[in-house]
Amino acid sequence: MKFNRQVAIPLVYKGAVLDTAYRLDILEENLVVVEIKSVERLERIHVAQLLSYLKLSDMWLGLLLNFNVPLMKNGIKRLVNG
Repeated sequence: MKFNRQVAIPLVYKGAVLDTAYRLDILEENLVVVEIKSVERLERIHVAQLLSYLKLSDMWLGLLLNFNVPLMKNGIKRLVNG
């Protein structure tokens, strides 16, 4: 499986381009955006961040991974853009 990490997403606002406005933690096979966290619990702001990344990158599937959990399956949240 191919992946890229720290993928820059440009932001265009009123004709101005910010080349590295946002960075994806991991882009898997140019299909899945993976956002990595290590927090007490996932908050709505983390979900909003991943949804913004999905919209800006024109991707439809994202995974939010929180490594600060006793059981990893409890730290995975799947999000779909659309």
